[in-house]
Amino acid sequence: MAVPMPSKRRSLVVQTSMDAYTPPDTSSGSEDEGSVQGDSQGTPTSSQGSINMEHWISQAIHGSTTSTTSSSSTQSGGSGAAHRLADVMAQTHIENHSAPPDVTTYTSEHSIQVERPQGSTARVAPKYGNAELMETGDGVPVSSRVSAKIQQLVNTLKRPKRPPLREFFVDDFEELLEVQQPDPNQPKPEGAQMLAMRGEQLGVVTNWPPSLEAALQRWGTISPKAPCLTTMDTNGKPLYILTYGKLWTRSMKVAYNILHKLGTKQEPMVRPGDRVTLVFPNNDPAAFMVAFYGCLLAEVVPVPIEVPLTRKDAGSQQIGFLLGSCGVTVALTSDACHKGLPKSPTGEIPQFKGWPKLLWFVTESKHLSKPPRDWFPHIKDANNDTAYIEYKTCKDGSVLGVTVTRIALLTHCQALTQACGYTEAETIVNVLDFKKDVGLWHGILTSVMNMMHVISIPYSLMKVNPLSWIQKVCQYKAKVACVKSRDMHWALVAHRDQRDINLSSLRMLIVADGANPWSISSCDAFLNVFQSKGLRQEVICPCASSPEALTVAIRRPTDDSNQPPGRGVLSMHGLTYGVIRVDSEEKLSVLTVQDVGLVMPGAIMCSVKPDGIPQLCKTDEIGELCVCAIATGTSYYGLSGMTKNTFEVFPMTSSGGPITEYPFIRTGLLGFIGPGGLVFVIGKMDGLMVVSGRRHNADDIVATALAVEPMKFVYRGRIAVFSVSVLHDERIVIVAEQRPDSTEEDSFQWMSRVLQAIDSIHQVGVYCLALVPANTLPKTPLGGIHLSETKQLFLEGSLHPCNVLMCPHTCVTNLPKPRQKQPEIGPASVMVGNLVSGKRIAQASGRDLGQIEDNDQARKFLFLSEVLQWRAQTTPDHVLYTLLNCRGTIANSLTCVQLHKRAEKIAVMLMERGHLQDGDHVALVYPPGIDLIAAFYGCLYAGCVPITVRPPHPQNIATTLPTVKMIVEVSRSACLMTTQLICKLLRSREAAAAVDVRTWPPVLDTDDLPKKRPAQIYKPSNPEMLAYLDFSVSTTGMLAGVKVGTSC
Repeated sequence: MAVPMPSKRRSLVVQTSMDAYTPPDTSSGSEDEGSVQGDSQGTPTSSQGSINMEHWISQAIHGSTTSTTSSSSTQSGGSGAAHRLADVMAQTHIENHSAPPDVTTYTSEHSIQVERPQGSTARVAPKYGNAELMETGDGVPVSSRVSAKIQQLVNTLKRPKRPPLREFFVDDFEELLEVQQPDPNQPKPEGAQMLAMRGEQLGVVTNWPPSLEAALQRWGTISPKAPCLTTMDTNGKPLYILTYGKLWTRSMKVAYNILHKLGTKQEPMVRPGDRVTLVFPNNDPAAFMVAFYGCLLAEVVPVPIEVPLTRKDAGSQQIGFLLGSCGVTVALTSDACHKGLPKSPTGEIPQFKGWPKLLWFVTESKHLSKPPRDWFPHIKDANNDTAYIEYKTCKDGSVLGVTVTRIALLTHCQALTQACGYTEAETIVNVLDFKKDVGLWHGILTSVMNMMHVISIPYSLMKVNPLSWIQKVCQYKAKVACVKSRDMHWALVAHRDQRDINLSSLRMLIVADGANPWSISSCDAFLNVFQSKGLRQEVICPCASSPEALTVAIRRPTDDSNQPPGRGVLSMHGLTYGVIRVDSEEKLSVLTVQDVGLVMPGAIMCSVKPDGIPQLCKTDEIGELCVCAIATGTSYYGLSGMTKNTFEVFPMTSSGGPITEYPFIRTGLLGFIGPGGLVFVIGKMDGLMVVSGRRHNADDIVATALAVEPMKFVYRGRIAVFSVSVLHDERIVIVAEQRPDSTEEDSFQWMSRVLQAIDSIHQVGVYCLALVPANTLPKTPLGGIHLSETKQLFLEGSLHPCNVLMCPHTCVTNLPKPRQKQPEIGPASVMVGNLVSGKRIAQASGRDLGQIEDNDQARKFLFLSEVLQWRAQTTPDHVLYTLLNCRGTIANSLTCVQLHKRAEKIAVMLMERGHLQDGDHVALVYPPGIDLIAAFYGCLYAGCVPITVRPPHPQNIATTLPTVKMIVEVSRSACLMTTQLICKLLRSREAAAAVDVRTWPPVLDTDDLPKKRPAQIYKPSNPEMLAYLDFSVSTTGMLAGVKVGTSC
């Protein structure tokens, strides 16, 4: 075995040293988090933020030597051989257990610090270890210096001598599959390179607090009776009013008990900086708010999660992994929630699957000790300490924790206050989840900074009364409301011309899912209905957000009603190639998008290519939006490698240089910056599916499916769209919950129309469309579909659908190439060659048909009609077909002679009543059964060409009869044969409303056949003549006919 020379390998110490010293324009976690100064393009010169490369390399080498010396000095005494053995063992341990980048990215102690302007504090990346200190399997620290030659020998000894047996039978698909050729006519971006867009400067207001805890202290002492939060019961009546005085005193109580009543005085369970999880139901925002601010006052990091309902909740194991990685040992919850958690027979809360062992701590005041008079929480200015961790579920189902620092938290509240124009004592109605995202930022954090009054609407009330949030806006004369487009949609459905609605008090209606391009339809419809109720057009303010970048953009409330919001009509075909092309709104294959406002104050935004190097997009190109600001997340907790890929991105210009020395953050949103600095979002990275080189968004596919009469067959909001990998390409799968009252026929008609719509609008085929029974798909804690769990069930074959429509032929276009026959290779050589090379047999062929039957009498018949005549003479009583009824019992049967005689009578009827000649086409409109078989052979006896057509459905004539008419017309049938019952159906009043019954060809009823025999039975002149036509309507609405000859 050939072994490379040691000189071609690098020692680990050199690689570690060089990796530890990254140039400043791509450094990991060494930059401050602050706003960026410079021109509006955000493009500094090449000298800004750069260091001489020779100086950088020399510094790296010097640091490597220093760290190596310090590493060597930590070794325990022993012989040189023991040192070398430890080196080899350490390196072997590292090679065997190489971790992904998120745990192998180290931060050098000599990393270059870059100061940001505006006095922001530096972002300190966590140290996950020292690059020069490794451990063996026994935990003994050793030096990482290993001879390349010894390392080569170790790797050679570890390498198996022979590959596993299964590798002999793996095809090389890259050689077999057809290579997808790019479309030469595909649109390409033609604009100039975009410029980074800067938001307005974040103003400095004198009365802004130095931290959110200081704001709570101010309002809790100055205005203790001011209402902070009002909760509602399921009847829409106020349940509890939390004042700022109560919030302040109770939060202090929670902070004191967390720090001093858990564990012992010598060994407390929770110390400042530790993580605790908050488990509160969605109908108790007051208890959550008290616990959240109690954690902030105690300098403890809260990790809000959803309430676990059972031990086997979808995604529960991933939540447990996040809690374990955060080191969470204490869970704060309410009394009612604690009682509702699943219990073991002994009354204890069981350990949920994948969760760490938790101490459940109830935060109600009656369970807490009163703090001493001399105890007071330490309130200091906002800094770079972690304020809270918000969980995020990724596309693959994994759960990450986004850390938000205290300075980012305060700056984000200030930016929202400036963008939304919040003032003291304003009233805001919040329908959103208050534990995360927009609901947390507006309803829990920014509201306290400005002493606002929040009216929290639980979703249990929204299910009973979708108009409840509108009624509360009118009742409290609220200035702001935070909703989603679904809340606007269901309010429209429930609206019944109520006269007491007046929305003139609203100055801002924040649409939290404005980043979903299909939210524009709900916004437009809501405005059309409620504009007469005092709602103004400029009040509707969509926003875009993400867990990593917090609020990305928001439309500002204006007083100018003459300024229409920005919107664009974009070609769906161009968007699949990542190109912006304006189209006509009359077309179906367009996407109408609305702007989500301007960039946040104090932030810079640009869009980069979603794949590969983060290069700036062109002005007419779709890219991933990136933000540079203080008010963003900092990292994925404990995952430094993923943090570097998401939170430390340096957008590059076409010349290859970074636009600024400060890092940007990927928002996970796809879009572009339009005229006037307006931000447009057309989808999310998590919903992106790349099929044959074209991009499709899951939200777009869902919207198209919902447009096809969804309410009759499936549940709105219970549709999952994802992609699976088949033959090295992504394929689209749609799964929906079917209504119990919809029949199988109705469901398949709906599925066929959905596939046709997706094919015509998106120009993409659907691999599988599956309908499952209601309430069988895995749910998220908030009631939505758990996408990754649904995909896993599909891949495992555990979905158990009740209706499936698979169309691999329309989307799998890169099938393996046909194999070529290898000449002069015997069977034994083929088998041996396959065992050695792992290749499949090139081809296989069956026996000659002539060898099956030795009777010469049977072999002389060339046509099917002749075979039936011979069987009627030789085996007349042999039963050919048996028809079963719905109970499984025999309803009818047909022997050889019976089929022969019925075929003769049908042939006579075609020739005498239909006046047909040889080669005429006859449409057979029969349900599957004996009548269809007899009519088929009757056509062969008469020399006619039969075309089998599925009869129309009696309960759905309007949609099924046009298909029958189309096949009859396209096949140019001279006659139509059917039963008496279907004859009446074709001439019915419902049929006349669907098609023009006067244009039917002559219709023959086969229930009344003549008793004559034909003078002679037709015999084809040659085997190549046409026997029958096979027409079928594809799922995309395409009618295709296949000619079948008599020799087949």
